[in-house]
Amino acid sequence: MKNIAVPLQLVKALSDGEFHSGEQLGSDLGMSRAAINKHMQVLRDWGLDVFTVPGKGYRLPAPIQLLDQQAITERLPEGRVTVLPVVNSTNQYLMDRLGELRSGDACVAEYQQAGRGRRGRQWFSPFGANLYMSMYWKLDQGPAAAVGLSLVIGIVMAEVLHKLGAADVRVKWPNDLYLNDCKLAGILVELTGKTGDAANVVIGAGINLSMRDPDASVVNQRWANLSDGGVAIDRNLLVATLLSTLSETLKQFEQQGLAPFISRWSRLDNFIDRPVKLLIGENQIHGIARGIDKQGALLLEQDGVVKPYIGGEISLRQGD
Repeated sequence: MKNIAVPLQLVKALSDGEFHSGEQLGSDLGMSRAAINKHMQVLRDWGLDVFTVPGKGYRLPAPIQLLDQQAITERLPEGRVTVLPVVNSTNQYLMDRLGELRSGDACVAEYQQAGRGRRGRQWFSPFGANLYMSMYWKLDQGPAAAVGLSLVIGIVMAEVLHKLGAADVRVKWPNDLYLNDCKLAGILVELTGKTGDAANVVIGAGINLSMRDPDASVVNQRWANLSDGGVAIDRNLLVATLLSTLSETLKQFEQQGLAPFISRWSRLDNFIDRPVKLLIGENQIHGIARGIDKQGALLLEQDGVVKPYIGGEISLRQGD
């Protein structure tokens, strides 16, 4: 990765949302105004809207709160967190370090160059606008013990957001968060391990906080920011609360599985008792969503008969 020290210094200077002249920035960083302008293009490449006004200088549309490793760590009872300004993918960062990790270790990034969603999709990850976080967990019981894990992660994330003031956040089977019928967050659980051995699990989460004008070729469905719900949450507090709550919940999940979480899912289910369209490959199945079963399968009612659906290329969309 090329040297990003200067662009990061510029982000820090501009994070107050005020104008900063190219001359002053150049003086502070010991370089020409032309060099400053060149580095500003890196910020734009990261997804930051840098405004340039002749006679005034550069500014961002609004102040941004940068991630602070110390502020996060001080709120964590256990576990280690690494704050990364720029990374290819937070999940991949942990996957590349499995031998060094212990349960609860995590990383969080300001910007992902190659963020990943489910089924190999790209995850749009502009600098400082959202939350990109991954956490490691070791399941001693093996891969089979991970049944329903993504549902549990969704429940925890929704409940944490409720606690921090976002009362309208809901879950969407199997692993998204919704706000006002629009996608707010996604979850990617990656698991390695053989039957009979412990499983290494990396849990990735991306939450839209204050994203502006995403790339339509990447974000191709209705989406929402947490700020759309009138909620502004301290990003460092959010990271710490998510990590500590996830750690406690995963200990319970290891002991009790999905069973204690099914009623909690029902209370948060954005689609329960609503007409939905289930996509399995090229097939479309219409029915009424009736929650989940004890294995985490979607329950879909058709002509008075309720059937479970799980696995495969399944996604859920509200009727067109």
